[in-house]
Amino acid sequence: MFDKMKQLFEMQKSMQELKRRLEEASFDIASGNGMVKINMNAAQKMNSLTINGNLAELDKASLEKSICEAYERALKHAQEIAAGKLKDISGLNLPKI
Repeated sequence: MFDKMKQLFEMQKSMQELKRRLEEASFDIASGNGMVKINMNAAQKMNSLTINGNLAELDKASLEKSICEAYERALKHAQEIAAGKLKDISGLNLPKI
């Protein structure tokens, strides 16, 4: 019984460490055309969004598409980092989404 409790405690400790590491892992991702740049952490929290160029001169549809593209790229990258860090801690090899 105590072995199981110890294992649970160790797992909880590992998950807290994973959460901390995901929050600290920050990266930048840009849209394909470079119009939008997003800074996000591996816990999927967007820290900043940068729009390159003069907003008055940018095409609204292109800007919206660039924001969506950059955000989707950032989410995918955050998920890949999280899966890698989870594998490091737990030995689990999760499939990529």
